[in-house]
Amino acid sequence: MGMKFLVLAEKPSVGQEIARVLKCTHKSKGYMEGSKYVVTWALGHLATLAEPEDYDPKYKQWRLEDLPMLPERMKLKVIRQSSQQFRIVSQLMKRQDIGEMVIATDAGREGELVARWIMRLGGWRKPFKRLWISSQTDAAILEGFAKLKPGGEFDALSDAAECRAEADWLIGLNVTRALSCKHNAQLSAGRVQTPTLTMIVRREEEIKAFQPVDYWTVRADFGDYFGDWRGSAGARLYDWEKVEALLALCQEQKGKISDTRAENKQEPPPLAYDLTELQRDANRRYGFSAQKTLNVLQNLYERHKLVTYPRTDSRYITRDIVPTLPSRLKGMAEGPYALPAKALLEKPLKVTKRLVDDSKVSDHHAIIPTEQPLKLTGLTGEEKNLYDLIARRFLAVLHPPYRYEQLTLTTEVRGEKFYSQGKIVQELGWRAVAYQANEREEGKDEGLPEQILKSHRLGEIRPLKSVKPLKHKTKPPSRYTEATLLSAMENPGKFIEDEEGRESMKGSGLGTPATRAEIIEKLISSFYVERNGKELAPTSKGMQLVELVAPELRSPELTAQWEQKLTDIAKGQGSKQAFIQDIRRNTVVLVHNVAVAEAVFKADNISKAKCPQCGKPMLLVKGKRGKMLVCQDRACGYRQSERESETGFTSSKRASQMNQKLIEQYSDQGTIGHNLGDLLKKALEQKDRP
Repeated sequence: MGMKFLVLAEKPSVGQEIARVLKCTHKSKGYMEGSKYVVTWALGHLATLAEPEDYDPKYKQWRLEDLPMLPERMKLKVIRQSSQQFRIVSQLMKRQDIGEMVIATDAGREGELVARWIMRLGGWRKPFKRLWISSQTDAAILEGFAKLKPGGEFDALSDAAECRAEADWLIGLNVTRALSCKHNAQLSAGRVQTPTLTMIVRREEEIKAFQPVDYWTVRADFGDYFGDWRGSAGARLYDWEKVEALLALCQEQKGKISDTRAENKQEPPPLAYDLTELQRDANRRYGFSAQKTLNVLQNLYERHKLVTYPRTDSRYITRDIVPTLPSRLKGMAEGPYALPAKALLEKPLKVTKRLVDDSKVSDHHAIIPTEQPLKLTGLTGEEKNLYDLIARRFLAVLHPPYRYEQLTLTTEVRGEKFYSQGKIVQELGWRAVAYQANEREEGKDEGLPEQILKSHRLGEIRPLKSVKPLKHKTKPPSRYTEATLLSAMENPGKFIEDEEGRESMKGSGLGTPATRAEIIEKLISSFYVERNGKELAPTSKGMQLVELVAPELRSPELTAQWEQKLTDIAKGQGSKQAFIQDIRRNTVVLVHNVAVAEAVFKADNISKAKCPQCGKPMLLVKGKRGKMLVCQDRACGYRQSERESETGFTSSKRASQMNQKLIEQYSDQGTIGHNLGDLLKKALEQKDRP
């Protein structure tokens, strides 16, 4: 018998699929085996960075004078809840008949980290290769195994992942402890969450400071069409006297057509989806949160194998994908997509630089359908909705531009100009198959409304039937929705004061496509932000927190620079040591600034209820499942639902038995379950209180 490969997947469901494709039929606890491969899996992360108290028992107590915590070398430890699976994997690593490993975790920064940390803690010293695939179909898995890449090619990606984890530990844990100790309240800060919160808070301040102002626009009726007045400064008139003067000027006059313009225009199809753009559209169209889109998308990718790798930041495909386009269209030709897909297949496909651009694809290409035959009956309503966006966008990109003739008329009344606009569609092109976002960008002046215009001659005299003033009020900036917040996180440049800083931010944002959803959820679960319908509004706690942290941590600039450096490290162009030194220096400054700051935190949500454990008044907060009461003393950390407090149910012993049971149940249910168990356990252990 020759030596075997050990294949490490990120979660059981994916591991079992890979095992099936590689014909590993022998099932054991925690792995599957065949003649050539042994396939095992993590449950998400099995290893993590050590806790502060693992370096020094004094860190069990949270004290301002012990900060900052700056371990010389960051240590790893096995996550206790999944230690059983770690033991299975590390025993397999030691088997004499296993000569090489294949990393088959998610093909991205975090997936690389999952594997490298397990290898380091398990003491793997033998050669290893990397499976790097963009879809989970059988054909993609087999092709990936036929073209395994040398593991060393991904060392830079692993370095970037490790830098990200260490930076979040150093800054997050230190600043969180500093704030919590200084103000004896459960306050947390983070490298990405704090600048994101700052954007939401600043927007709220703009809304609160906003004073609405009246203004008017003027519309003239010329019989079979209408015209809107435009002056040199646009359509808005803020002075009623000017409106009256304009109306008087037009009394009992006629109009004369002074300009007619017909322009042929075309609108190219929108680009294919990356994760952030898909999250934006799903939020606009279906009200999905960014996290929900990611969860549903993960199912379409892993379980149904209908779409390609979700956590991508590219909106293009590479040249080698082009020959697979016909088979992707054949795979999706069912239900509402059958006719447009078949129509595209009847002629040679026209593929342009708007879809294919190797230079704009880093780790993964845009999210597009796979060759897997589509069975709509097997999908839930949410999966159908999300697949529909991806499918229509993919069809759209392969369609010609939308072409139309734009007609513009200018009608003059005693030197004042009224404008009218209409269009004649010449070719629907991509608009025949896709939705078009009709959301106006914020701050853009109102465009001319479309109307049906007949052809008119230059110099033609028109009757002026009426001239009416239309009254409006200026509107405050809108609160962020998840769609607009994702845009702001992706392009935080406009929130940066200096020109140079803004320029350097192009292409680097707050967080990555893979982490933005998680950051938004964290702001909500920490009670800094509330969802009101689609809108995101900061709580009083969130607004105060922004004033308590150091200015550097509020600004998107610093975070985006770090994100750019991480991207450089992943490309092999930056130094891991220099990055971590920079983070350590910043940690010292950020902790110092919290310690010397004079700002005071005041909870303004104190209820009448007293904490059954320490007797202090409790805080009323809005949790995911309704209102909760939480002890204001961080050291006590007691919490209960508002309903429990009314019924007097406070048996913490029974609650802890139920929680333990839940943890055990969750931990047996693959990755998602394991992660839920992990979160529940962490929440209970740390009593992470607002």
